[in-house]
Amino acid sequence: MMKVFQSIIWSGILALLFVCCEYDNYSEPGSLLQGNLVFNGEPIHISNNSVEFELWEPGWQKSAPIYVSVNQDGAYSASLFDATYKLIIPEHQGPFRCVNNAVTNSDTIIVEVNGNKNFNIEVEPYYMIRNVGFDVIGREVTATFGLEQVITDEDARSVEKVSFYMNKTRFVDFQWKVADVSIDGEDIEDMTSISMTLTVPDIVPSQNYVFTRIGVKIEGREDMLFSGVEKISL
Repeated sequence: MMKVFQSIIWSGILALLFVCCEYDNYSEPGSLLQGNLVFNGEPIHISNNSVEFELWEPGWQKSAPIYVSVNQDGAYSASLFDATYKLIIPEHQGPFRCVNNAVTNSDTIIVEVNGNKNFNIEVEPYYMIRNVGFDVIGREVTATFGLEQVITDEDARSVEKVSFYMNKTRFVDFQWKVADVSIDGEDIEDMTSISMTLTVPDIVPSQNYVFTRIGVKIEGREDMLFSGVEKISL
């Protein structure tokens, strides 16, 4: 009886080792899909990893998609197997709305991956930040910029607030900051000419530069729109 029991145990171990070997023999994804969120070719800047999209691979009976996060400069990358994917940006993601795709007649995008591929994802932001400039006097940094309203139809949204963020590293937003200042949207007199000033605080260890950018909170959208990160020498 003991020999039979031991035989069963060894059979189970061998079966497990076989399964593990089979698993180890699966190849890693060999193709790189990369690109940017763009509007008319311009990258859409956001808070780092605040926006993600889904890649669905038809025919694999998977219950969950591949989630791909977008960097603060609007860039993304994903290692994938060669296949045809459905790209979906979940509703309410980002400071933009999705663009209707001519092939699918919906906001679903078909992406063919066969080797490395550059693929920009076209979206339509509610606003664009224009003519950003920074002036430095001593330890005071003044940002000037304007807002262009892109969506003006029934989906148009108001500006909830604009913010000027400063940090000691290139990661700059409402989470990563050493100083910030905001103006409520209702207090903005001229959307085409906005000015905001920050005083550089004491930074430990000290450095003779900071990183800045502008953020725009749009009414009814959780994710903010940002300008590009700018290095300011003091």
